[in-house]
Amino acid sequence: MPDPTILLVDNGSLEPAATLGLRAVAAALAGRVGRLVEPVSLLHSSAVPAEALDGVPAEILEPALERRCAAGTRDFVVVPLFLGPSGALTDYLPKRLERLRARFPDLRVRIAAPVGGSVECDPRVVDLLEENVRRLLPAGQRPAVALVDHGSPARAVTVLRDAVAAGLHTRLGDAVRAVRPASMERRAGPDYAFADPLLGDLLDQPGFDEGTVIVAMFFLLPGRHAGPSGDVAQICAAACQRHPGLRTLPTPVLGTLPGLVPILADRLAAVLSIPSRP
Repeated sequence: MPDPTILLVDNGSLEPAATLGLRAVAAALAGRVGRLVEPVSLLHSSAVPAEALDGVPAEILEPALERRCAAGTRDFVVVPLFLGPSGALTDYLPKRLERLRARFPDLRVRIAAPVGGSVECDPRVVDLLEENVRRLLPAGQRPAVALVDHGSPARAVTVLRDAVAAGLHTRLGDAVRAVRPASMERRAGPDYAFADPLLGDLLDQPGFDEGTVIVAMFFLLPGRHAGPSGDVAQICAAACQRHPGLRTLPTPVLGTLPGLVPILADRLAAVLSIPSRP
């Protein structure tokens, strides 16, 4: 049988930088594994004008699969560019695949584990964050560290983030005064309180409302949330206005680090060792 088509899939964004970042990671992964890796988004990115993407339109997963199926391809591997098991992977993606199987019953799609792992936190993710934080440690100071993600309605994603924060605290030790996880945003109501605290609230708390706070970005790609002028940056700027003695230092997103590619390669290898089944 021919080799499966490999798709590196992110959630998608209306910001061109996110699609360009996805393409860069896909190219790096392809170079490592010696196979073509095609960058595709679940949502949104097809609305970005092609001229903002070097003249190449972004692809959305469902029509991308449909087009390839119509051309005769049936075997695919999806490598999620997601940190954890978000609803996009556990609910939205399976529903899209079932729709396609109504037309292409022999469609085969194998889905790799997310970057952070499917059961336990991959310690290499902590390695990446530690690398980012240590680059920003100010001489002669012990900053606080706020590990911030988007905030998810899926408890498992927050459990992963909190495990990463605990691992980061252990790694950094006395180099910092504290490490706390936070969400950029969360859904309203007590059912989603597990995502607390919000980053804006954390930056009002003692120990995080003055001095240097390194904002460790638990994001993979830039975009509306994690870009230089994105939501996280605006939350930090507002906190610094409220607290003149506060200075926040954001780390780069994880997708810019070479260490991400070996993790993705391992996720892909684990799936390719499983026989293809409908």
